[in-house]
Amino acid sequence: MRVAVVGYGYWGPNLVRNFAAHPQFEVAAIVDANEGVRQRAAREQRGISLVADFEDILRDQSIEAVAIATPVATHFPLASRALAAGKHVLVEKPMCASVAECETLTAMARQANRVLMVDHTFLFTGAVQMIKQLTDKDELGQICYFDSMRVNLGLFQQDVNCLWDLAPHDLSIIDYLLEDEVVGIDASSYCHLNPGFPDMVYVTLHFSRNTVAHLNLSWMSPVKVRRIAVGGTKKMLVWDDLDQDQKIRVYNSGIEYLPAEERNSMIPQYRIGDIYSPRLAKTEALTGVVDHFASVILGQSESILSPERGTRIVRILEMTQKILDSGPNVRRSTMEPKS
Repeated sequence: MRVAVVGYGYWGPNLVRNFAAHPQFEVAAIVDANEGVRQRAAREQRGISLVADFEDILRDQSIEAVAIATPVATHFPLASRALAAGKHVLVEKPMCASVAECETLTAMARQANRVLMVDHTFLFTGAVQMIKQLTDKDELGQICYFDSMRVNLGLFQQDVNCLWDLAPHDLSIIDYLLEDEVVGIDASSYCHLNPGFPDMVYVTLHFSRNTVAHLNLSWMSPVKVRRIAVGGTKKMLVWDDLDQDQKIRVYNSGIEYLPAEERNSMIPQYRIGDIYSPRLAKTEALTGVVDHFASVILGQSESILSPERGTRIVRILEMTQKILDSGPNVRRSTMEPKS
């Protein structure tokens, strides 16, 4: 399949490299309106056609798919035109700038019988795949909480705030693992550099099965942290994505109460057991995304990066943004009914 990569900024080169290495794809073109970027691409990607006008790609019937790695505001106009031209589409996170745009794209893909996929890359990391195995096998028990810290000094984005830049990663992971509905949101944000453009955000999500997820998101940290703690009724784990040796540690620890008729007080029993670190697959996550894209196009598997999942993520982002826009203090809101 011939694919065009649209946008050659931060993520575009990674897409080109992975599509070029995949046996099912040929990178037919790199599309970028910026002449300087195209010159850089010419130095780095010899033999690949460089295109300034996206319309040239739409008219080329030999190009069957496009991968869109451009600012969020452009996702809908580019993806919708690609779907209308009969192309399969892989679009970067977040899927669109609004739920309405997401729902329109989803309907277009269904009507055109084309694959629309959202690049929630973290779902293909060895760590997330391992946590998914543990949750599916009920090794952790009922999930009580997620506690995520995703902070760094920058990178400050021009088109989206800290929430829309960082939260999609954690939201896609939690959505994939829990498969549960968010019923309430607490949120607060802080703007230290640009008024009205948060660079620190705290979000708490409440789920229908009594799970709670807390997200600490920041561009203002002196150190980079990528860590998620998952607490279950049977076991708990910590995933430190920056730990190259033991990314996941599973703790056979918990708190237990005796049945009411067997206890003399409400003092719990603390269970402190073994700690182990499971072996994780070393494959690059984006390689898994590109392979999954090919597999879904060929009808060999069901998508775990579906537009429905992408829409759920944007719905949470949109609702959280409304809370943040209402004022500087913590706000609580219930999720709006799905359309």
